[in-house]
Amino acid sequence: MDVGLDRLAALPSLAAWLRARRVGLLAHPASVDRELVHVSSVLAALGVAPSIVFGPEHGYGGEAQDMIGVADARDPRTGAPIVSLYGDSFESLSPTAAQLSALDVLVIDLADIGSRYYTFVWTALLAARAAARAGVHTLVLDRPNPLGNARVEGALPEARYLSFVGLEPLPVRHALTLGELVALFAARDGLPLGADGALSVLPVTGDLRQGGRAWDRPFVLPSPNMPTLDTALVYPGGCLLEGTNLSEGRGTTRPFELVGAPFVEGAALSARLHALGLPGFVARPVTFLPTFHKHAGQVCGGVQVHVTDPRAFRPYATYLALVTEAARLAPGEFRFRTERYEFRDDVPALDLLTGSGAVREAIVAGADTRSLVEQASAAPVDYTATLAQAARAVELAARGAER
Repeated sequence: MDVGLDRLAALPSLAAWLRARRVGLLAHPASVDRELVHVSSVLAALGVAPSIVFGPEHGYGGEAQDMIGVADARDPRTGAPIVSLYGDSFESLSPTAAQLSALDVLVIDLADIGSRYYTFVWTALLAARAAARAGVHTLVLDRPNPLGNARVEGALPEARYLSFVGLEPLPVRHALTLGELVALFAARDGLPLGADGALSVLPVTGDLRQGGRAWDRPFVLPSPNMPTLDTALVYPGGCLLEGTNLSEGRGTTRPFELVGAPFVEGAALSARLHALGLPGFVARPVTFLPTFHKHAGQVCGGVQVHVTDPRAFRPYATYLALVTEAARLAPGEFRFRTERYEFRDDVPALDLLTGSGAVREAIVAGADTRSLVEQASAAPVDYTATLAQAARAVELAARGAER
C-alpha cells in the first residue's frame, strides 16, 4: 500500500509543478512516508519549500492535549511561520484570506482514524473551503482509514448538533478516507474537482477495505492520546466518554481502552457489559490512577476494553452500552458533561457526539440498554449511496493529480 505522500516522491512531474508554485502545508506528526520521513522533509528533498505551515488541533508538532488552544510559531529549520488552526474560537479553525493570499496551492497531509468526531477531517475541509474562496488550489495527499471501510456505525447528526466533532452529516464510524470525505463535501459545495479545479487528491493505492492491522507500515500516533492502532479501534466509542464524568484513560498509557471513575466497581461493570452479548471484545476489570485530566491522582475502578476480533467489534455500540451501564451502577455520582465542549456551550457534549439529545435522554429515562444501543448505533439506511458518491468524488479529484 502506498499513501499519497509515498506516491508524491515518485512523481517528478508533480514535484516540478509544485516547485513552480507558492506552496502552503497543513500537516501534523503522523504526516510521514513509508520510511517515517515527515512530509516537510519529503517536500524539501523535492525542492519544494512551503512558505507557510498550518497545524490542526494538538498542533503541527502534536504536543497539545485535547481542546487546548495552540499558539502560532515559526519553524526553526526553515523560518516559515507555523499558523495554528486551533485557537479559542470557531473562527480560528480556518485559515484566513490574508494567510492564504501568498499561496497558489495548499498541500494537506493529515492522518485520520475514521471517526466523525476526530477533528482533523474537519480542519482539512475548512482549509480546503477557505482555499477555494481565496483562489488557492488544494492538493490532498490521501491516507487509508485504519478502521477499513467494512463497517459503519451511528446515526447522522441532526442540524442543530453539527459542530467541530461533526461539521457535516456523517455517521460516527464513517468508513471514508480523509481524501474521500473532503472530496465528497467539496463536490456537494459545487467546487470543481481535479487538477484544473479547486481540489485534487493523490489517492492511496491498495485495498482500502483492509484496516490498519493489514498495513505494511507502522502506526504513527497522530495526536497525544492516539498512541496505537488498538486506541484507534476503540475510539469511535471511546470518545463518547468525553461527554461524561467517566475517565477515558487520559493520563494513563492506554487512553480510551481504560475506562472508569472512583465511583465505578469494575467487576460489576464488566459483568453487565458481557451479559449484553456484544461481539469482539473482553472488558477486563481494572483499577488505574490517571496522572492528569479527569480524576487525576485518584484510584479509579473500571474496565480495560480489549478488542479480540476487530472485524466483529462494534466500538460505538460497545461504549454506548458501557456509558449506559455505568450510569445505572452509580446513579448518584455519574453525570453528563455540561461544560463548554469544542466551542459549544449550548448543548451537552454527549449530544454533540451522538448527534442528537435522544441517547442522553434515553439513558436518563432508564431505557433498556439493548434496544437503546441497537437503535442508536444502527448505520443510516441510505449510506451506501454516500459511500458511492465519495468514491466518485475522489475519482474526479484524482484526475490529473499526478500532473
